[in-house]
Amino acid sequence: MRAQYTLRQIDFLASMSQSPRPILFAATLILVVSFMVMLLAYGVRHSFPVFFPFILNEYAWSRGDTAFMFSLHLLVYGICAPIAGLLSSRGSTKLLLLIGVMVLGLAAAACSYATRLWHFYLLFGALAPVGLACAGSPILNPTIMNWFAQRRGMALGLAQTGGGLSFVFVFMMESIIEGFGWRTAYVIMGSLTIAVLLPIVLLGYTFSPRDHGLRAVGSTDDTSKSGNTEAPEADCTTEEKWTRESGLKSRPLWLLFVSNMLFWGTGCYLILAHQVKFAIDAGYSSTIAASTTAVFGLFMVIGQASSFISDVIGREATIFVASVCTGLATVILMFLGPGSGVVPLYTFSVLFGIGAGLFAVCVFVGVADIFYGRHFGLFCGIVTAGMGFGGAFGPWLGGVLFDISGTYRYSFLFAGLSFVISFVCFFLAAPRRYTTIKRSRATPA
Repeated sequence: MRAQYTLRQIDFLASMSQSPRPILFAATLILVVSFMVMLLAYGVRHSFPVFFPFILNEYAWSRGDTAFMFSLHLLVYGICAPIAGLLSSRGSTKLLLLIGVMVLGLAAAACSYATRLWHFYLLFGALAPVGLACAGSPILNPTIMNWFAQRRGMALGLAQTGGGLSFVFVFMMESIIEGFGWRTAYVIMGSLTIAVLLPIVLLGYTFSPRDHGLRAVGSTDDTSKSGNTEAPEADCTTEEKWTRESGLKSRPLWLLFVSNMLFWGTGCYLILAHQVKFAIDAGYSSTIAASTTAVFGLFMVIGQASSFISDVIGREATIFVASVCTGLATVILMFLGPGSGVVPLYTFSVLFGIGAGLFAVCVFVGVADIFYGRHFGLFCGIVTAGMGFGGAFGPWLGGVLFDISGTYRYSFLFAGLSFVISFVCFFLAAPRRYTTIKRSRATPA
C-alpha cells in the first residue's frame, strides 16, 4: 500500500531538504526503518484475532483460557517497556533492537509447534512481548525524538503509520491460514519478521544523529560539536532538566501513564477484542464483521499521518479531537443492531481508527514535550507500559461484563468513559505549559 501524504507533510519533507544532504538522507532512512519495524513487529501482536478461532477449533479450549494468552502478552509488554526504554540510554540500542527482532520472530515461528495451552502462554504470552518491547515503540519513539527537534508530531506520525498498517497486514496471514494452515502461517510470519527486519535494522538504523556527527532536523544547538553527552540533540538550553528521580516523582508522568492506560488499554483494546463478535451477534456476516478491523487499521493510519495537527493546534486539542472521535464511535457501536445496515458499522470503524491513530502519536509527543532529555527512554517506556497494563485488564473486563449482563452495552459504556477520563488526565499533564516555557527561553530577550 502506497502511503498518501498531505500537503503539509510534503512541505515537512521538503523542508528537510533545506538541511545539509547527510541529515536529509539519514533522517528519512530512520523514518523508513521505523515504519517497517512497526509494520512487521506489531503485525505479530495484531495477528492474534486471526489465529484465535483456528486454535479454538483444533483444541476446543475455553475462550477465556485461550484469550488469556493475549492479555498475558499485553501485561508482559507493559512490564518490559520501561526496562527497554531504560536500556536504550545505557547500551547499544541497535543490538537491543536486533535481539528484539530475533526473539519476536523465533517466538512467533515456535508457536507452530505448540500443542498445549501453556506453550502459547510461554511463546506468545511471555517471549513475544519481550521481543516486541525491545523492537517496538519503547526504542523507536526515543529514536524519532532524537532525530527530529521540530515537528515531532509529524515525524512520529509518519513512522507510526507502520503500526496502523499492521492491522491490515494480518489479513494476509488469514489467507495463508486458509491455504496452508495456522501452523505454517506462524512459521511464515516469524521467518518474515526476521528475514526482513534484521538487515533493515543492521544497515539502516542509528539511535542518534550524533553517531554520524550530525544534528537533529531543526536543531539549533551545537552539542554534537562540543561533545556534550548529558542530553540528546534537541535544544539543550530550552529543555526541562529531569533527573530520573524527579521524573519518576512528577505528576505529569503518571497522568500520561493513566491517560494511555485508559485510552488504549481499557478503551481501544476492549473494543478491538470484542467488536467482531459483537457485530456477528448483531446480525452481520463474519466477513463484514472481520472487515471492520481492516477499516479500523486503514483509518488509524490516516489518524497517525494527520497527527501533524498537534504541531499547529497543540497536543491537548488534538487529544480532545481523538477522544471525541472514539467517543462518537463507541456510541454508534452501542446502538447497532439487526437492520442497522453497514453504513453505521463502517462509520464506527472510520471514527474509531482516526481517533486511535491521533492519540497513539500525540501521547508520546506530549511525553517528549515534557520529558525529552537524557532519561526520555525510561519515561517513554513507562507511558507505554500504561497501555500494556490497561490492555491486560480491558478485554477481560469486557467479557466479564457481557457474561454478567448478557449484553456488550456496559462494556462499551466503560470504554467510552475511559476515553473521557483519558483526555482529562492528558489535559492535567499539560504539555502546553512546557512548550510555552521552552519557547520563552528560546526567544531572545
